[in-house]
Amino acid sequence: MPLVTTEKMFKDAYEGGYAIGAFNVNNMEIVQGITEAAFEEKAPLILQVSAGARKYAKHAYLIKLAEAALEDTDLPIALHLDHGPDFETCKSCIDGGFTSVMIDGSAVPFDENIAITKKVVEYAHAKGVVVEGELGQLAGVEDDVSVEHHSYTDPDQVQEFVEKTGVDSLAIAIGTSHGAYKFKPGQKPQLRFDILEEITKRLPGFPIVLHGASSVIPEMVEKINKYGGAMPDAIGIPEEMLRQAAKSAVCKINIDSDLRLAMTATIREHFALHPSDFDPRQYLKPARAAIKDMVKRKIVNVLGCAGKA
Repeated sequence: MPLVTTEKMFKDAYEGGYAIGAFNVNNMEIVQGITEAAFEEKAPLILQVSAGARKYAKHAYLIKLAEAALEDTDLPIALHLDHGPDFETCKSCIDGGFTSVMIDGSAVPFDENIAITKKVVEYAHAKGVVVEGELGQLAGVEDDVSVEHHSYTDPDQVQEFVEKTGVDSLAIAIGTSHGAYKFKPGQKPQLRFDILEEITKRLPGFPIVLHGASSVIPEMVEKINKYGGAMPDAIGIPEEMLRQAAKSAVCKINIDSDLRLAMTATIREHFALHPSDFDPRQYLKPARAAIKDMVKRKIVNVLGCAGKA
């Protein structure tokens, strides 16, 4: 099976009341852990690559890792560019084998966002690639994306944006945030389901995307803190809120920080217990297993897409 677009995935997810996990990848062990979990749970899958990951691992290596995942699992897998910063980056991914790209014009004025998104859509659709756009901004830091203040998506803008750009899915801001430090100490996490409901009314049947949707699993934070870390204020989105979102118009939920935390916590624990180890296989093997366990947890407990491949 070749790489697929997200078109059928999202149609099935919308009608079935579940979401597809879009998991960020940076190296072989992360790809393996994600795809092994999806294979065992028989779940459709989006492997997601940020601009920073392309700089780190190089485009050609990431493409081959995705192809290896296909050969190993025969799952429906889409390869998606996360937060494409400009037309040139999106074009490079489209020409280079990605089946889905995101153009992030959320930082520029509305009309400019429409213009750049439309340009990417026209190029991508001519190549059979789907496009995700974004309205509203999530606070937080992830790779090259850094936003200080949160800006909720305006429901009054979504229909015009989708119609004028021809975009295939829309990332919205309803209270999620990038990174592990999503909220100030004492601040209660809360998703604006009222905004999501209003957007759904304006865009019936249209797939919605949530970025910054890691839950920052407490046991992972505790393990990092136990073995030399310092993350006492890390707070994520409660999984029950994400489950509710997955049952609505939200067809794609992005998960990155939880994978990083699982991998880092496991490696730190390994070195604390086995300080003389220097073979990367000895600490990357349990780290890969931790990624796998985290993805299975998300597929079963949050996304609801187990058995949907």
